[in-house]
Amino acid sequence: MEDAPPSSPEPTLRIDGSRLFAHWLEQERVSLAFTTYQASKIFFIGLKPDGGMAVFERTFDRCMGIARWEKTLWLAARFQLWRFADVLDPGQLHDGHDALYVPMTGHTTGDVDIHDIAILPDGRPVFVVTLFNCVATVGVNESFVPLWKPPFISRLVAEDRCHINGLALDEGRPRYVTMVSRSDIVEGWREHRVGGGVVMDMWNNEVVCTGLSMPHSPRVHQGKLWLLNAGTGEVGFVDFARQQFEPVAFCPGFLRGLSLVGDYAVAGMSRARENRSFNGLPFNDRLARERIAPRCGLQVVDLKSGAATHSLAIEGFVDELYDVVTLPGIVRPMALGFRTREIHHVIKVGAMEALG
Repeated sequence: MEDAPPSSPEPTLRIDGSRLFAHWLEQERVSLAFTTYQASKIFFIGLKPDGGMAVFERTFDRCMGIARWEKTLWLAARFQLWRFADVLDPGQLHDGHDALYVPMTGHTTGDVDIHDIAILPDGRPVFVVTLFNCVATVGVNESFVPLWKPPFISRLVAEDRCHINGLALDEGRPRYVTMVSRSDIVEGWREHRVGGGVVMDMWNNEVVCTGLSMPHSPRVHQGKLWLLNAGTGEVGFVDFARQQFEPVAFCPGFLRGLSLVGDYAVAGMSRARENRSFNGLPFNDRLARERIAPRCGLQVVDLKSGAATHSLAIEGFVDELYDVVTLPGIVRPMALGFRTREIHHVIKVGAMEALG
């Protein structure tokens, strides 16, 4: 009898915080959630009772953008949007976790390559539909309802012409978007990855920042518009007077995903792939000069000094992140998924309502 072929080794994953990373979570009274479409995982990072770092993960197919509003999370997956609700009451714990996010509602969009998500004050999600070059919301009987498209996009068609990817709210309304180029032909953005990126103001259809290289993740915070200039590996803000990007810090990973809390930014870093989307970027040249390899994880940046104060390093089967969100006031979050029976038995009953 022939020997059985050797079994494939189990995939490994190691997540380590820098020396004071857990202390920073405690100091800022936040936990974190981040997504990886490459591994189809959402991770929650919090603290154990002994002060050590707690890591929790669930599987959702090709998860991308994630957004928080009060006790709600919205998550973009391959062909669906999921609304999660934290079902715990104040002070309640579930297996030692003080937030339990349950996927309550799923909206089927089809595989339209949704990137960033934001949540309006009424709880509705707005999101970037990258394949169709627009910003949209959910419909009742529609995959999505377009709200805005760049003025140079001649029609809504599934061609990913400009690679619109990032979305920021201002005063509770969708306002700023990032895109890799102003192309109006199928995948034309690929020819303009270096220096062709822009930020547009949806309120007046004007370009407010130019000269970017694969910009991502615009966020309004403390009166400034922050974003990631991924092609150069920099976190910074928009100088509206000069329509230019002002870098604050360099991070040694391809940047996607940005969340801001107090005087800090949390940026997602990926180990860039060897393909036509990442080759030839200034970011790669800088890493080569510094003789370091790109990293995967989270980088905490002090917005006042530009110092990279804390980090979360990821080694193993996860190489690429997409989005990150901070969860204020939550110490140790978790979520339910569909791969175990636990979701069968977590039930939240609403208050009795009168008929008629």
